[in-house]
Amino acid sequence: MAALILLNKPFHTLCQFSDDQGRATLGDYVDVPHVYPAGRLDYDSEGLVLLTDDGGLQHRIASPRQKMTKTYLVQVEGNISDEALEQLRRGLHLKDGATRPASARRIDPPALWPRNPPVRERARIPTSWLELKLTEGRNRQVRRMTAATGHPTLRLVRWQIGEWSLEGLAPGAYRSLTIHSPASARRPGKARAHPGKTPGQRQLRRKPERKSP
Repeated sequence: MAALILLNKPFHTLCQFSDDQGRATLGDYVDVPHVYPAGRLDYDSEGLVLLTDDGGLQHRIASPRQKMTKTYLVQVEGNISDEALEQLRRGLHLKDGATRPASARRIDPPALWPRNPPVRERARIPTSWLELKLTEGRNRQVRRMTAATGHPTLRLVRWQIGEWSLEGLAPGAYRSLTIHSPASARRPGKARAHPGKTPGQRQLRRKPERKSP
């Protein structure tokens, strides 16, 4: 049996359990011992982070070889064109090589929680929202991809990883699942939602962190 935690990581929260600079970390929100993030999410990005106490499940989620689909809701600068969307779909040449083809579509502004601090608004510069689905996870990949099309990312929310999503989770809240094994991870067991802790509450004492595979 493996524990799986679905956390809605707030903006400006480190995807780790400790920080010597006093910044917010996962430990401000998750009070389950001996779980570690399966993959990372940038400090300035929001949304779904999966944590588990099982190495096999961690590898299945985080390994690029598994090609697990990750869904992002992305607010970008400017009115994104059909040509830019097609560039994202075909794949782009970044400094670390070509990206895999992605699913990209223009969407209406989603009903998300307010970001704190809010995205800076410019009266003369419109913004667009798109849904982007990737099967890889390079460093700051989404931001680099949209920038390469001429549309810098303003807000980035990871909504879903595989079949696990943020549905029903407020920022800082998490849901606990019991997974029988990595092979049966698509059949989650009983779930329990937790409101999470607010920053400033007691930090947990953790064992030294393990790096994700």
